[in-house]
Amino acid sequence: MDRRTFVGLTASTLLAGTPDSIKANLFMGKTDERITVRFLGTGAADWDGRDERGELRRLTSILVDGHILIDFTPTDKDMLPADCHPEIIFYTHSHGDHYNPSAALKLGIKQVYLSQTWYDIAKDEFEKAAKELHLDLPVITPIYIGQQITIGDLTFTPLPGNHATDHLFEQALIYLIEKQRTRILYATDTSGLTATATRLIGIDAHQKGTPITALIMEATIGMGHDSDYRLFTHTSVVQIEQIVRVLTATKRYTPSIGQPVYLTHLARTLHGTQAELDAHLPAPLRAAYDGLEVVFQAD
Repeated sequence: MDRRTFVGLTASTLLAGTPDSIKANLFMGKTDERITVRFLGTGAADWDGRDERGELRRLTSILVDGHILIDFTPTDKDMLPADCHPEIIFYTHSHGDHYNPSAALKLGIKQVYLSQTWYDIAKDEFEKAAKELHLDLPVITPIYIGQQITIGDLTFTPLPGNHATDHLFEQALIYLIEKQRTRILYATDTSGLTATATRLIGIDAHQKGTPITALIMEATIGMGHDSDYRLFTHTSVVQIEQIVRVLTATKRYTPSIGQPVYLTHLARTLHGTQAELDAHLPAPLRAAYDGLEVVFQAD
């Protein structure tokens, strides 16, 4: 297999203003199996512009294969490539650091996917925003746990996260993203992984399934903060270490050689600087940063 060396980027690129200058490619292989993920934002809700340390994390969002978004807020717009005009968005949940109807409408989103548990709420909010902005309403499609949505050569499967919102019966989602053998689990916001999610993915301890080949997981809670109350609805670095250790030992996580587990949704108040994260996070964990682009490919 053709492989390119991973381009390690230093903490200084967290502050870079030119998105195209902060790109990392992993293991370039067969075109039809590669999935490109661009981190538009990697911060949790406590980020609001540049902090006292001079660093900046936009609110958490990713761009998949250059045309599909998972979550989006106004903070993420400048991380989109200049020639990028995504028209499809999947939402994880209704919190304002992930979901913003006006931002989606201004971007030109034509198709919205979100959990059926808050479809009526989202539809009303999009209709209101579209009327105020004098813009066309996108198609808003309710999706269900375990339902596979295929868009071109990508398949998205919504899975239950462990995360609470202001809507008591809303089910927050995490997503399995697949292209042939490449299987990325994108898990934010959630406290750990639910049993139902692991069963549907095929990585449950009680059944033999197909392993995931990449993991992007929220790490709202940094090392040394495991007593933080957010542990009930967010994941800590220590939890991720354990999840990765178990999945690797049981061959339910089979990444390409040297491929990191990428951490996102990092709380400003619970983590050090990017340089500190780069220096102290245990392998294979690595903190993503705004504008980082990674190409995932199954071995």
